[in-house]
Amino acid sequence: KGNVRDIPFNTQSTTYTLVASDAGKVVSTNSNVTVPANIFTAGQAVVVYNSSAASISILSSGVNFAFAGYSNNANKTLSQNGVATIVCVGTNAFVLSGAGLT
Repeated sequence: KGNVRDIPFNTQSTTYTLVASDAGKVVSTNSNVTVPANIFTAGQAVVVYNSSAASISILSSGVNFAFAGYSNNANKTLSQNGVATIVCVGTNAFVLSGAGLT
């Protein structure tokens, strides 16, 4: 399974829709990221790092988002150099947390 101390990077430079193989990775991007339906299962996680000098959006596409500790269901904004962890907690249900995430 590789070195457990490393988290593989997937670097993107345009608007990106997460894919199943992103589970367990850091998606480093300077553009918006979409979380699609029917791709992840409970317990899978993806980290998004905003490498741009501006905020990006983490967008829901047929999935429910909850901000850790809250019950709102809306797209999120990730500030420059922000890091967000997206955890699948059920069928098309995700909890997001992180630094620079609103």
